[in-house]
Amino acid sequence: MAQRKIPEINAGSMADIAFLLLIFFLVTTTIQTDTGLNVLLPPYVEVPPEADKVNRRNVFDVKINGRDELLIRGEQVADVYSIKEKARAFIMNNGRDPNSSDSPKFAVISLMNDNATSVATYVAVYDQLKAAYNELWNESAQAKYGRNYEDLTKEERQDVRKEIPLVISEAEPTNFETAP
Repeated sequence: MAQRKIPEINAGSMADIAFLLLIFFLVTTTIQTDTGLNVLLPPYVEVPPEADKVNRRNVFDVKINGRDELLIRGEQVADVYSIKEKARAFIMNNGRDPNSSDSPKFAVISLMNDNATSVATYVAVYDQLKAAYNELWNESAQAKYGRNYEDLTKEERQDVRKEIPLVISEAEPTNFETAP
């Protein structure tokens, strides 16, 4: 009596197929990365630099306490969105108001927050300060080159930023006892 052979399936190429599928999914899958604030931190130095003597009129103080209350240059501000106009007026003062900056080149925005400040408030304030600079750069680009800031060449952008440099100084978070 002859034995009957059991049919076999050739599985030699299964590993190749699995490998090709793995490569396919690795190549076609996008991996989401966390994005944050685009802020360039200063390089680490062993010896701290000497403190620059900055004229206080050239400093735009913004403080946020743990209850997300804002204090701008000594006065309490209820609306986060008013920061942009106040910062614009401060930066472009050009010495007209004796309590504001001498020039955009000397204007410094000092941002200080509490350890308990919410991230949402911090980001909203930072966005408003950055928006003030973006609008000023765009206006300067329109006046000088007749184009939006985003449409300028790298050299033209550097020229605009030389006239209106972005200077936002952030202090270490602290613990404010009472109001900001």
